[in-house]
Amino acid sequence: MGTTAGTRIVLGHWPRSPFGPLSDVMVERADGERLLLAPTPGTAEFIRRTYTYDAVRVTPVRVSVADGTWAVSAGPLDLRFRVGGRGPLGRLLRAVPGPLAAQPAWCAVTDLSVRFVLPGVRTRGSAGGGRREWYGARDLHPVTWLSGTFEGVDLGGLAPVQPPVRFGFGSVPRDPALTRITTTIELGAGEADVE
Repeated sequence: MGTTAGTRIVLGHWPRSPFGPLSDVMVERADGERLLLAPTPGTAEFIRRTYTYDAVRVTPVRVSVADGTWAVSAGPLDLRFRVGGRGPLGRLLRAVPGPLAAQPAWCAVTDLSVRFVLPGVRTRGSAGGGRREWYGARDLHPVTWLSGTFEGVDLGGLAPVQPPVRFGFGSVPRDPALTRITTTIELGAGEADVE
């Protein structure tokens, strides 16, 4: 999501992960500073080694959803946003069988077409620490409204994600969106598998 204050926000809400259910937040401020808000030292370290940040804070990250409205509380961030109905691209993504969408080979095939449909978005690439990563998109809904504060300062209203965020090898859709994805991360040489 982008905000009229210039802050851009990427919320990760993972019902399943090698760490169990978790949520994290990547924030890029208007001045370009990139911040990770993660719930535990272990998750913060894993995410930090995959993406690029100027600062990392370990803090509880709480997420709740009711009637299409999401509420997020994460240290200096207090955020509410509303999600709209699925559009044509979301319907297309939903038509791809989940097991296929999650395959790295499928993500490689879709990467070129995604670049044309959603400039700046990538479905595969090199992550930090020698890691490789694939995103299998499975659904897409527009974010239609946003309200919140970061470090006590009003974020303003909803805006395009402009300029693109710079946490990893690609950005997110320019139009604020909720995207359901399966993420696959191949660890770098010498890294132990995450259980």
